[in-house]
Amino acid sequence: MSCGSLEIEILNTFWNFARENEDVDISIQDVADDLSKNGTERAYTTIKTVMDRLVAKSVLVRYKVGKKFFYKTTMDKREMALDMLHEFADNFFGGNMAEMARFVEEETVELLVK
Repeated sequence: MSCGSLEIEILNTFWNFARENEDVDISIQDVADDLSKNGTERAYTTIKTVMDRLVAKSVLVRYKVGKKFFYKTTMDKREMALDMLHEFADNFFGGNMAEMARFVEEETVELLVK
């Protein structure tokens, strides 16, 4: 499942909140406030739109407590990273994880030599 850079920023916010308290209820405003602390000013509506896209992708779930909506992730950071690695391998290496690993190893060595 591919995700854009703002989607990843938002998910990192969720994972950071969950690291402190995995049962925390996270609202759109919580995410907006956290992103603004990190220097990323985004409109509330932009964050809501992106979070709704993540719900549609089944990466977030939305639930209501009282009159307010909250969100939780359906995957932890490791699960998401593995999912994205598999997608990368499918797209560039025909799904061959060993070939992808060799590529990464070779490129890492080249980068370290430079």
